[in-house]
Amino acid sequence: MMKQLTGQEMQRLGAESFRAAKKHPIVILLHNIRSMWNVGSIFRTCDAALIEKLIITGYTATPPRTQIDKVALGATETVNWEYISDPLNAIQTLKSDGYQICGLEITDCSKPHYDSSNYIFPTCLILGNEVTGIDNEVLSACDLSVEIPQFGTKHSLNVAVSAGIAVFELVKIYRQSVLSKTDRN
Repeated sequence: MMKQLTGQEMQRLGAESFRAAKKHPIVILLHNIRSMWNVGSIFRTCDAALIEKLIITGYTATPPRTQIDKVALGATETVNWEYISDPLNAIQTLKSDGYQICGLEITDCSKPHYDSSNYIFPTCLILGNEVTGIDNEVLSACDLSVEIPQFGTKHSLNVAVSAGIAVFELVKIYRQSVLSKTDRN
């Protein structure tokens, strides 16, 4: 018979072990996210996926905020994050540190988010406003854009849902690339 595992049975990392753990070389940049609940959800996703860092830009709310904390369930205390008002400054720093900059946006040249040939690690995934998406000036600073293919009448997903889909796909692609390099040695 199947049973749900407890946190102890799952051997969850404690906060100190989490902070010390080697992270996936993925940075998430949020720009002008309106909903604090979305921000809290993305914090939780970053914790669950062992993401290197979350950068918050523009008018996106930062912790501590009741609405963020309620959804993040403590992830604001474990995820490495910082606020940089201008996303272009953050992007410039990331590029100089060797990061590929990837916008999660439907564009005239966007590629499917699941195509592993799109990515070079370390990478930064940019998520934009829930209504208007990624600003054009920010999008033009990206090395590429990826999209989550959609087949219904709607052409967008909630930003926190999109973050979950794209982040875990990036983690999968990164882990497969590391495993394939290990297998070759």
